Amino acid sequence: MSLEILDQLEAKIKQAVETIELLQLEVEELKEKNSQAQQQNESLRNENEQLKSEHQNWQERLRSLLGRIDNV
Repeated sequence: MSLEILDQLEAKIKQAVETIELLQLEVEELKEKNSQAQQQNESLRNENEQLKSEHQNWQERLRSLLGRIDNV
């Protein structure tokens, strides 16, 4: 009876270790995906700032042109 209990305990320990290993792999995968998402987010923020700047420049140029037309 005692040997059977030890075998069951060993099986449960092996299963727990396998589960932990799988979860660790999943955590590493999620960390990598998170890192990639953060890089993409930063890239999009930079692009957004660049586009805002370009938009502002275009607005200033248009205002300048409209001011010239008003003076004519």
